[in-house]
Amino acid sequence: MANTTTQGTDERQERGKLLARDRRIKLVSGATWSVPSQQNAGAYMVNMLAATCSCPDYEIRRRKCKHIWAVEMVKTVETAPDGTQVVTESVKVTRKTYTQDWPAYNAAQCEEKETVQKLLRGLCDGIQNAPHPGRGRKPIALSDAAYAMTMKVYVTVSGRRATTDIQACADDGHISRAPSYNAIFDYFDKPEMTPVLTKLIEQSAAPLASVETAFAIDSTGFGTAVYRRWYDAKYGREMKEHAWLKAHAMVGTTTNVVTSVTVTDSTAHDSPELPALVATTGQRFRMAEVSADKAYLSNANLTAIETAGAVPYVPFKSNSKGKGSAAWRHMWATFLYKQDEFLAHYHKRSNSESTFSGIKRKFGPAVRSKNLTAQVNEVLCKILCWNLSCLVHAMHELGIEPSFGGAAVS
Repeated sequence: MANTTTQGTDERQERGKLLARDRRIKLVSGATWSVPSQQNAGAYMVNMLAATCSCPDYEIRRRKCKHIWAVEMVKTVETAPDGTQVVTESVKVTRKTYTQDWPAYNAAQCEEKETVQKLLRGLCDGIQNAPHPGRGRKPIALSDAAYAMTMKVYVTVSGRRATTDIQACADDGHISRAPSYNAIFDYFDKPEMTPVLTKLIEQSAAPLASVETAFAIDSTGFGTAVYRRWYDAKYGREMKEHAWLKAHAMVGTTTNVVTSVTVTDSTAHDSPELPALVATTGQRFRMAEVSADKAYLSNANLTAIETAGAVPYVPFKSNSKGKGSAAWRHMWATFLYKQDEFLAHYHKRSNSESTFSGIKRKFGPAVRSKNLTAQVNEVLCKILCWNLSCLVHAMHELGIEPSFGGAAVS
C-alpha cells in the first residue's frame, strides 16, 4: 500500500513541475494562490498555510495534489527580463502505456462497416412491424426505418448524401427497400421511435454480458444548431444561448459499451437518472460495482446500486457525514479506511468519459436535427452506432459471437 501511495505522489509531483511553468499561477492574497485547471475548467484555490486545494483530487484523497506541488515549485521557475521562463529543476515525466493487439484492431477497423450492417440487421429483425390491412402502397416497415436512421448517422453525412449508402444496404438485402431522405427525416421526428432505439441500444450491449461486470455512470452534452432567444429587461436587449441535449449513460468499463441510456434537455439533473439506468442494466448484466462522481451521491442512489447486487464507489463531499442508509455507511467505511482500494475502483469512472469522447469523435459532437424529438432520436442513433462498433472490436479482440435471437422490440 505504501508503494502505491508513493507512486501516486511521484506522479503528482512530476505533473506539478510541468504545471509550475504556467504563467497564470499567481498569489491571490496571503497564503492563497490561484492555479489554472489543465482541463480549462477555471482555476483552483490553493491555501499553502493549510496545505489544501479546491480541486476534486484533493477533496477525495486529502493529500498533496499537483496544484499544491506546482505552487511549491513556482519559485524554481525564473523569469528573464524578456519574459521567457527557465525551469531550474530537471523534469521527468512518467507516462503509463498499454499494449495494443494490432492485428485484431486492424481487422476490426477494416471490417467494421460491413459487420455493423449485418449486426444492425439482426437487431432490427426483432422490431415488430404494424400490420397494414388497407389498400395502397405499404408504409415503410418500422425495422427498415430504424435501420436507415442508424446507417444515416453511422456514415456521418447529411441525409441526401447518405442516400447512396442506404441504397447499397437495400441492394445487399439488409432492408426491403431504401427510404427517401425525406422519409428518414419524418421518422426521426416520430416520438414512437425513441423507445425502439433505446431498446436497440440495450439489446446491442447484451452480448457483452459475459465480460462486463464493472460499470460507470455519467452524462455528456450534445450540441444542436438551435438557439434560445429572449428579451432581457435587465440589460435592455435580446439575449440568446445555444441549446443542447444531455445523455445520461451507464457504461461498461471493459469494452466501453453503453448498457442503458436516457436523453434529456440540458436542465435535467444527473442524480435522479441513476436508479433507472442501474435497473435497466441489471436486467441483462451481473453488476459487481458501479462508479460515479459526486453529482450522484445520495442515499437513494447508493441503495439502488446495492439492491442491484453491486458495490457503489461514489466519493463523498467535504461536508458529508458517516450517518445514513446501510449502503451509505458501507461506502463511508471503505472511503475512510480503505482509500487506496476505493480510489482504484472509483477511477474506473474515467471510462465513461472515454466513451463519450469516442462517440463524439467518431459520430460527431452535435446533432443536425431541429426538432427536439428528432434530436433525441439522433443522439440515440449515435450511441447505437457506437455500441455496434464496440461489438465488432469485441468479436476480434475477445472472441465474442453476438446473437440477438430476434428478440422483440416494442
